[in-house]
Amino acid sequence: MLDQKLIRENPTFVEENLSLRGKVFDITSLHKLTLKKKEIDIEISNLQSESKKLSKIIGQEIRNSNNSNSRDLNALKEKGNNYRIKISKFEEKKRTLDEKLQDEISRLPNFPSNDAPYGEDESKNKEIKVWGDPLRKDNLKTHWELGENLNLFDFTKTTKISKSRFITLTGNGARLERALINFMLDVHSNNGYLELIPPALINSESLKGSGQLPKFSNESFKCDKDDLWLSPTAEVPLTAFHKDEIIDPKLLPLKYVAYSPCFRREAGSYGRDTKGLIRLHQFNKVELYWFSDPKKSLEAHKEITNDAESILKKLDLPYRLVDICTGDLGFSSSRTFDLEVWLPSSKCYREISSCSNCLDFQARRSSIRTKIDKKTSYIHTLNGSGLAIGRTMAAILENGQQTDGSVKIPEALVPYFGSTFIKTA
Repeated sequence: MLDQKLIRENPTFVEENLSLRGKVFDITSLHKLTLKKKEIDIEISNLQSESKKLSKIIGQEIRNSNNSNSRDLNALKEKGNNYRIKISKFEEKKRTLDEKLQDEISRLPNFPSNDAPYGEDESKNKEIKVWGDPLRKDNLKTHWELGENLNLFDFTKTTKISKSRFITLTGNGARLERALINFMLDVHSNNGYLELIPPALINSESLKGSGQLPKFSNESFKCDKDDLWLSPTAEVPLTAFHKDEIIDPKLLPLKYVAYSPCFRREAGSYGRDTKGLIRLHQFNKVELYWFSDPKKSLEAHKEITNDAESILKKLDLPYRLVDICTGDLGFSSSRTFDLEVWLPSSKCYREISSCSNCLDFQARRSSIRTKIDKKTSYIHTLNGSGLAIGRTMAAILENGQQTDGSVKIPEALVPYFGSTFIKTA
């Protein structure tokens, strides 16, 4: 969430920074609301000051008078009561205005970093580096063809259970998924992350805190009878884990890794990636999350990205690192590095992790602070997939496919999977 004081005092600066995202932002009406709120705050403060002064006068009159019901004293009490009525009316106006302000400000995205490439869409994203030797051959099978041939999952039967865009993993498919989850959790835990398994059902405040609500309500599944939603990513409950806290700076950075099922409607993506494991309504993910000292979050961003990269390197999966341009940034992110894994069948790289520095945007929404040099300030939060499990499985199947129809398992994963190859029965 952006600073309300900044919006009030420098609206032009706010509009210019938001417009780096590739579209025009007009916050004129919002700016007027912030000015109105400031006027009400001043009015309440003045009334409270006058009321306090009057209370002292009334107290002195009571002590100095033998008649507590004198006409002058009653007049003073009536005046004091009028102050309280006025204050109450202004406070009610303030509550109404606060709700409207919070709603409108919560719909504004984060400022893009000055270091992010400028551009209106993904065509302006900047490739930083390429790692590995991409498999480039003709007539390669897709991961869903390989999966069906090897009986790793079943889409057809799943539609009887649920609907399209869901999957049932079977046999070695379920085994491979479990192996990947355990492998990733072990790697990150051994690298200093504390493992958490958060709830899959989360409340609206958690979604607001991380930036999913109110803007992206159509992307999540909600339970009609409860204020609970199916979590779209472990980033949401991990942000809320320290909501309304002041974290001791000696504990920073706090580094968490969490496995979680994720649920997304994928609204607006109909017709894209309808086959396979790339764009499902339910998928598993291992998430990395940092609570960082504000002065150290730029370096933390490099580290969390390196930690996500390490999984791809250990699995020997070719990938590239991309610096996301200002117009393609996620809502809460100030700067994002995407890791894109090579999928040989489509001869392109596909996103498998977005590592983002949100600065104080989520912390301000969730009231997560720390004390540095005796001054309380909002903490910085960072997140990144470490990695998306389904997409990792897709990459392993396609990059590991053999001429006999089998799939070679990456060496680092063999102790978890229990075999070097997945073969037809």
